[in-house]
Amino acid sequence: MSLRVRLAITFAFVALITAAAVALAAPSIVGRGFAQLEAGDTGGSGPGSGQGQGAGQGHGGGLGPGAGVHAQQVQRDTSVTLIAVALAAAAGASLVGYVLAGRIAGPLGRLGAAAAAVAQGDLRRRSGLAARTDEIGSLGRSFDVMAAELEAAETSRRRFFQDAVHELKTPLAVIEATTTAVLDGVYAHDDRHLQTIRAQSRLLTRIVDDLRTIGLAEAGHLPLRLEPLAIDRLSDEIVRSFEPRAEAEGLRLELDVAPGLTVMADTDRLRQILGALLDNAIRHTPAGGSVLVEAAPVSGFVRVAVRDTGPGIAADDLPRVFDRFYQADPGRDRSTGTTGLGLTIVRALVEAHGGSVGAENVPSGGARIWVELRAPATPA
Repeated sequence: MSLRVRLAITFAFVALITAAAVALAAPSIVGRGFAQLEAGDTGGSGPGSGQGQGAGQGHGGGLGPGAGVHAQQVQRDTSVTLIAVALAAAAGASLVGYVLAGRIAGPLGRLGAAAAAVAQGDLRRRSGLAARTDEIGSLGRSFDVMAAELEAAETSRRRFFQDAVHELKTPLAVIEATTTAVLDGVYAHDDRHLQTIRAQSRLLTRIVDDLRTIGLAEAGHLPLRLEPLAIDRLSDEIVRSFEPRAEAEGLRLELDVAPGLTVMADTDRLRQILGALLDNAIRHTPAGGSVLVEAAPVSGFVRVAVRDTGPGIAADDLPRVFDRFYQADPGRDRSTGTTGLGLTIVRALVEAHGGSVGAENVPSGGARIWVELRAPATPA
């Protein structure tokens, strides 16, 4: 039953109790008033009225001079009694209404206490009203969803800071150790150690730049210059730029993109997206394998996928491959110069374009990571 109906029933019930009390008491009160009036009228007729009916009628029906005053007194007494009964009935009905209103206001008080607890940092607090079927229950369920999302966001934030500290600490530790060793004379003052310091400094710079890009994209402040772009030409250009690296690692790069497919995207950011996908696929494909870039239209979007012939992605890792600093292989370090943010940047950039991302394993072996970008409303 809805809250509106409950309130209406409560108010109607209070009014009904008041009316019923007055209706039940009114006959008795009015009857008593008439009885008093009749007794007063009878008392006004003297015992000497037996001189004849005509004589009696000639004197006003036997009414004494105080009969009018008595009638007014009876009327006042009756009115006062009716008002007193109505007030008593209204007081009793109000008490019942107060109890019923308390049953309605009580859940709202619990919801307010839960909101105050969440505001003070207790993100595990819930309303306890989800089982109700009225508007209060709907409000409680919405509150619980909000609290759960806040808890998840806070957990994600803490994990992000922990991961960021860990990722930044590693190159800082290498820089500190190398410079200390050089200054203490453990290492000679040669270019090899300076190159180590420079490489770690550059890694720090890339991590900071990547975090900034992700933050701007997720906040909706990343500037994008959207224009129709031909996927086949851009994919071919990116693949050619990665061919020397793929050949050095014994891999084949293949392209399967139908001509004429276009997307609305920022050129530089789309290059960054495709480059990150190819980089990820090459790093996870053993020598002798291949990496395929493919594209196809999907309901107003164009799906661009990069498929490799590597070991695939564990089922538990699939939902997290786009998380910040997530490593499916915990033993992998940053010795290759990667920041661990490549796929996170891909997701942030694609979502900034209004698209979506996904990852899946290929039945024949390997993994496929895809992005969907919106196609132009009209052909370019």
